[in-house]
Amino acid sequence: MEITLLGTGAPQGLPRPGCPCAACAAAVGPAARGQTSLLVDGTLLIDLTPGLALAAARAGRSLSGVRQVLLSHPQAGPPVDLPPGLPAPGRVPDGERLALLTGHKVRAVAADSPGTGYEVTGPAGDRLLYLPAGCGPAGLNGSGERAVPYDMVLLDVVGRPDALARLRAAGAVGPTTDVIAVHLGHEAPGAAETARRLAAAGARAVPDGRSLTVGAYEAVPDVPRRTLVLGGARSGKSVEAERRLASFPGVVYVATSGSRGGDEEWAHRVRTHRERRPSSWRTEETRDLVPLLAADGPPLLIDCLALWLTHAMDEVDAWDDEAWANGGRRQLAARTQELTTAWRATGRTVVAVSNEVGSGVVPATASGRRFRDELGSLNAALAAESDHVLLVVAGLAVPLR
Repeated sequence: MEITLLGTGAPQGLPRPGCPCAACAAAVGPAARGQTSLLVDGTLLIDLTPGLALAAARAGRSLSGVRQVLLSHPQAGPPVDLPPGLPAPGRVPDGERLALLTGHKVRAVAADSPGTGYEVTGPAGDRLLYLPAGCGPAGLNGSGERAVPYDMVLLDVVGRPDALARLRAAGAVGPTTDVIAVHLGHEAPGAAETARRLAAAGARAVPDGRSLTVGAYEAVPDVPRRTLVLGGARSGKSVEAERRLASFPGVVYVATSGSRGGDEEWAHRVRTHRERRPSSWRTEETRDLVPLLAADGPPLLIDCLALWLTHAMDEVDAWDDEAWANGGRRQLAARTQELTTAWRATGRTVVAVSNEVGSGVVPATASGRRFRDELGSLNAALAAESDHVLLVVAGLAVPLR
């Protein structure tokens, strides 16, 4: 099958009319996106949008061969003019199938928000799944069995990363599935940042008017196996780390902080982090990171290494100058080397958060300077063994590698 994306934007397009935000201001020329609409082999049109005939002409396509028009979401707002010659649009009830004379087969997939997804199978057996804006799948094959991966999936990756995680968990998205982000609106960051975030999720975006072949080999973005996220206090580093794994199922969140009895402010911080995480994630409170890195399993999110180091320094009494000189330094070095070796060897996808403390005021005490130096050395050692390193400043992630 060949598909042409006549539009890839949110229901109100990008830029949104009359919106002064930075994302809309930058969405000019090729960065502008019309409402998402999909033309399949010139014969099947999914979603009717304003200016459809002009969008098709800009893409070098004609709508004269369209024999079926399907809607994926309830029609809202002013009516959209139907281009001359097109059949009346309709929606297929959830779970029902539609066979076209062209050899295409369509199955309506239930969504968890108002709307209908469509599974389209081409005459040659290649398969795609299209989900409407703001929707995730409410059912896939309906049998409870693991799904067969689609060749291509088009969905709202930025707004609903959990929908992609659900598809991965069901087996509907595999390592070779071409995941295309559509319904992109002004909630998405600029084009370069959007591309970076999508790549971390194993997805990509394409401009309006682009034609793609379903089932053809594409350079699917490689998800980094080891990612180190650095940043100062309240920089947004934890949010960035969580965002990088939001589209993956069954993530194990490794909390190294432990509990601090009676400290209400700390308890509030822990609750805020926990409530922000997807409900499908599992939390494990431990500082024993080496066995987790050595074991097989779902992705790990470690937050954070600074607290791991604090505990490790507590255990070797590194805060005491005499203990530090009489073996504490060697013991801590052995522990950090063990962690670095496990980080290098891990086969799991892992994202770790750490504080960047080397740019602030020089600590007033010897123990404070010792912690700063050791954390800097640990960060450098793990960064050297990482596939991807980010520095988060004022909520903005700056790629270092």
